[in-house]
Amino acid sequence: MANGGRPTPDELPAPAASNITPKALAGFRHELDQRKYDAVDGSWAGSVPAQYGVAPRIRIGRSKWFNLLWLLPIGFVLLIVSIAVAKGLRDVPAVAQFMEAYPGTVVPQGAEENAGFPAWVGWQHFFNMLLMIPIIRSGLTIIADHPRFYWTRHSTPGKDWFRVQKPVPADPLWTAKQDSITLPDSIGLPGRRHSIGLARWWHLGINTLWLLNGIVFYILVFATGHWLRLIPTSWEVFPNAVSVMIQYLSLDWPTDNSWVAYNSLQVLAYFITVFIAAPLAFITGLGMSPALSTKFKWISSIFSIQLARSLHFLVLVWFLLFIVMHVTLVVATDALHNFNMMYTNTNDADSWNGFWIFAISLVMMILLWVAVTPFTYRHPRAVQRIGYALIGPVQRLFEHLDSKPGQYTEKDISPYMWHNGKYPETPEYKDLYENNFADYRLQVSGLVEKPMELDLKQLRDLPYHEQITQHFCIQGWSGIAKWGGVSMQTIVDLVKPKPEAKWVIFYSFAEGPDGGIYYDAQPIEQMSYHLTMLAYDMNGDALPYGHGAPLRLRNEIQLGFKLVKWIKGIEFVEDFKDFGGGEGGYNNDHEFFGYRQSI
Repeated sequence: MANGGRPTPDELPAPAASNITPKALAGFRHELDQRKYDAVDGSWAGSVPAQYGVAPRIRIGRSKWFNLLWLLPIGFVLLIVSIAVAKGLRDVPAVAQFMEAYPGTVVPQGAEENAGFPAWVGWQHFFNMLLMIPIIRSGLTIIADHPRFYWTRHSTPGKDWFRVQKPVPADPLWTAKQDSITLPDSIGLPGRRHSIGLARWWHLGINTLWLLNGIVFYILVFATGHWLRLIPTSWEVFPNAVSVMIQYLSLDWPTDNSWVAYNSLQVLAYFITVFIAAPLAFITGLGMSPALSTKFKWISSIFSIQLARSLHFLVLVWFLLFIVMHVTLVVATDALHNFNMMYTNTNDADSWNGFWIFAISLVMMILLWVAVTPFTYRHPRAVQRIGYALIGPVQRLFEHLDSKPGQYTEKDISPYMWHNGKYPETPEYKDLYENNFADYRLQVSGLVEKPMELDLKQLRDLPYHEQITQHFCIQGWSGIAKWGGVSMQTIVDLVKPKPEAKWVIFYSFAEGPDGGIYYDAQPIEQMSYHLTMLAYDMNGDALPYGHGAPLRLRNEIQLGFKLVKWIKGIEFVEDFKDFGGGEGGYNNDHEFFGYRQSI
């Protein structure tokens, strides 16, 4: 044995006599949809119809679900009761003494010398909000593609803790794509059902700018005295925050001294938002990356994809609540004074200058809000190109992370693995299925020295490769399974790719929703990765129909849509530009996904 336990080509069994001809090869390519898609219109995703979900629900106990819309009347009643209680508390002598001792604001040492707001704070504030608009809206579209959240890494129906969709139907072949929902175009970015490819370009691309803006903010915060406003410097901030809460609820606003220091409730809110929620958004985002989680197992051990996704969602909820409360209190307490402090760096309570600057920035945000979805529908390729220009360098870095199995055992195997994709329905596939794939032949061709056909027996006679790994779907669901089959390195050793071969095309028996067979391009260097294989077994049994029988690809540093099922052919090529729509895969051609998707 050579190559770390892998067999040498001479040790491999001889393949069947090949019937591959240039005509047969052209047949695979001819089956691809060659059209160029450059707009989102009525035929989007195979004319997938709109499908709307249900009101947000949280699971209580094993099977009871609470409709969160009830929080609106309940919250209103609780607010009224809280106002009445707060007003009553202020008349209690002990509470009055407490509020006199802790009026609400702790002025840190050095705050007087650093009073006011530097101009960079206003600019950072504006840029942050401008970036948050597409980030939040695209995030909602990503959620809508799998509108369920789980606490474990298993995405088992009925075990979700939060959903905005009906219970999963009893249909055993119900797919995750069928489960996706539509959002209004004014809310989602974009709103169309299963537009997650475009939403991710917005989300990941703009997030790189948001992170850059955040890094600049952190540097400036600690290089100046502005950090004194955002980080508690005394334990007295907590009783003072309670005092402020009572004052707000009693509708008797606390004395404002924001020019020098925020009140304690503001300090805690800003501290959580800037130093806890924002970093947590970044860390949990990394926890959803297949390449990072597979390579750096400690990330996946702490933040399984579903825990990371749930925490990421809760961070979104915090940001939304913070924005609503922040804007409400800025306007309700002392609007002109607050606008002047933030936008003109003056402690002026009467000037309208700050308001007009705020109004201009608000108009710009409204224009952005209105324009982004129509622009996305008309110019999806531009969105894809810009998004890839922003996030692409990181994705290219991550995809070079080879990994080994060993993180999971059989006890970790998921009780349920979602189905996905359009099932093969052609007579060719049905005949093979009815005959238990006795006549199946895998064609391996292209820029190789030894093109060949392999039947299932020959594939099973090759050195057996097994791995227990986690599946990362682009829609957000996950699952662990044991895959058995043959390493792609073994196939590479058999066919001997030529030096000019840079990409490997995998062809499927299944057609995509717009017609033409499904395919995907993979970098040839990833064919030597330990976790790249052709699977013909799943969890100890032959691969079932719904998961890609008789053969499917596993490449664990990539998202699930790239792991082609129902494989009928493999071709080694120099470039994928002349295949299908030229974007490197069916979903890339039709739904603007990326040919690199390691995060």
